[in-house]
Amino acid sequence: MRAWHRYALACAAPLCAMLAHAASPAPTPKGDWLLLPDRVWTADGDAAHAGWAVLVHDGAIAAVGPRDGIRAPANARRVELPGATLTPGLVDLHSHLFLHPYSETLWNDQVLTEPQDYRTLEAAAHAKATLLAGFTAERDLGTEGAGFADVSVKRAIEEGLIPGPRMFVATRAIVATASYGPGPRGFRPDLSLPGGAQEVSGVDQAMAAVREQAARGADWIKIYGDYRVGPGGGTAPTFTPAELKALVETAHLLGRPIAVHAASDAGVRMAVEAGVDSVEHGYGASEATFRLMKQKGVAYEPTLTAVEATEQYFNHYVPGRDAPTARMQEAARAFRTALKAGVTIGNGSDVGVFAHGENWREPAAMVADGMTPAQALHAATDVAARILRQDGFGRIAPGLRADLAAFAGDPSTHIGDLAHPVFVMKDGAVYRAPAGAP
Repeated sequence: MRAWHRYALACAAPLCAMLAHAASPAPTPKGDWLLLPDRVWTADGDAAHAGWAVLVHDGAIAAVGPRDGIRAPANARRVELPGATLTPGLVDLHSHLFLHPYSETLWNDQVLTEPQDYRTLEAAAHAKATLLAGFTAERDLGTEGAGFADVSVKRAIEEGLIPGPRMFVATRAIVATASYGPGPRGFRPDLSLPGGAQEVSGVDQAMAAVREQAARGADWIKIYGDYRVGPGGGTAPTFTPAELKALVETAHLLGRPIAVHAASDAGVRMAVEAGVDSVEHGYGASEATFRLMKQKGVAYEPTLTAVEATEQYFNHYVPGRDAPTARMQEAARAFRTALKAGVTIGNGSDVGVFAHGENWREPAAMVADGMTPAQALHAATDVAARILRQDGFGRIAPGLRADLAAFAGDPSTHIGDLAHPVFVMKDGAVYRAPAGAP
């Protein structure tokens, strides 16, 4: 049984007991910290700086630079991080805290058989795993049948009840009627099943759904621009241009950016022409469509790891043994095409399809498919922060929030080192530190 699954079961007694246990590793964010790694990667360039240090004061970065140039207060707590590189806290732009790997429980069964209360406890455990992996911010793109529970998880994190990354949530996501599961395919037509997203048809319903989700607390609006609704289950667009325009214009009027799930070239192009802010997946997009995304400033989250994970689960792919499958090759081709076209690419993994806390696999996949390690780090730090419209984190610079992570080795030259976090700080609070650190 999964470690976090066992954790959630053990904490199924009073919720307050789970919250108290989960929050206990974090000290107060107030105070001074002097962080002393071997190297500091600030995100202002591509190379890490050897012999640099970072001073944190009351939750913000106060100074960064060569060790001998930083004057720390006498009472500053010193954290030595030998052999490690300090980076900005990482960001995952495409996550699903309310899902866990499909090799454990199929998506339909998670939505249909796991109570929302239980899934919320799981989400709390997943948030903790994410933070401890060095990801201090996360955009969650749909609760997949768990209603508006992501708003409560976000609030619990912000109020210090549970540890987790800074959350940017999309609540239920919006889909065209009868285009998303569970059902209508594969289930008896007389059954009334809970849905993985909010179904709409027509301009009026589309506008109403955006307004409701924004009122409920959505930071982003997530829509499904295409899905497996074509003949024989092929991927095809689900919304009309008028519906897409209504969704986008209503979201923007309410100050919410809009992310679109789109895998086909037609689905991506229609969404980009409608004015969406980010495209998720895009596996079938053409070179011309990626050039249009570049022209219109639309960001791209490739979710390469989700494809690899589902190929492992359902098509017996074994990493390191087997050649990439046709689906993996398609995803890699789209990624390389977007990279060549100069599209803004952010780190978005679709974690939940695979295990939370293994978010590092997406930057590693992007490097395997053509990025440099430094480019992948940018995609997970300053580029991701810009996609989120946030200027308070994503780099290591004086005045920014102290969202920081350190990894054994140097991920700016060897991206696989992201799998080895040794220190995590969010807003000046330390959540992970080497043994013996203050």
